[in-house]
Amino acid sequence: MIVGLDIGSRSMELVVLENGKITHSATLPTTFDPLGQCAKLLEGITPLAVVGTGYGRELVKKVVERLYPECPVSTVTEIKAHALGAAHWFPEAGTVLDIGGQDTKAMAVKDGRVLKFEMNDRCAAGTGKFLEYTAGVFQIPVDEFGAYALQGDNAPHISAMCTVFAETEATSLMAQGHKPENIALGLHKSIVKRTRNMLGRVGLRPPVVFTGGVAKNPCVLSLLAEELGTEATLLVPDEPDMTGALGAALSIN
Repeated sequence: MIVGLDIGSRSMELVVLENGKITHSATLPTTFDPLGQCAKLLEGITPLAVVGTGYGRELVKKVVERLYPECPVSTVTEIKAHALGAAHWFPEAGTVLDIGGQDTKAMAVKDGRVLKFEMNDRCAAGTGKFLEYTAGVFQIPVDEFGAYALQGDNAPHISAMCTVFAETEATSLMAQGHKPENIALGLHKSIVKRTRNMLGRVGLRPPVVFTGGVAKNPCVLSLLAEELGTEATLLVPDEPDMTGALGAALSIN
């Protein structure tokens, strides 16, 4: 069995491949003990090889070398992993968009190969962390924030994409009497606008495969589909947050 491990800033995912098929998958929050969490994910598994990806991919080597000294372990970039994973779900993929906890990646791809990519990893703007932080302003769990924003019907323009400034702008809009649902919708629209610009810079090639944890946010998904319109079909895997781990495992097949 081949194991792919994607260690992100907010969560970590594991995918087990046997004969090219997914036989097991699991996820845990990264927490402040990523080594311990990684070891928990590997409990009960006897891998033939392990491939790490994500921010903590170097940590995978430490865990595997301790638990399975004889097991080959390697790493692969998030860009390559998500391209391979997306192509597994949708072989026709022309563009891959991954919005994770701390970065956003846009890739033009063909047959799982990356032709061009752009990555925002210098700040949390437009990422899962941005949504998590701003959801806290509304005292709403981040997993419910998208559905809450969809209740809005008149989104004000949010100009700030810096997480701290966006909070300030949201608070100011509340003081002006804007409905919280509308402000939440405006925050989601600001993310989608930024994302659409990234897709344009890599050269939009239909269809677009949306991966990463934020692909589970119904408001981002709805707004992005609306933004793309007839330019490109938007495809989402059943488990979009598992795409990186899957691609990591596929990288040595």
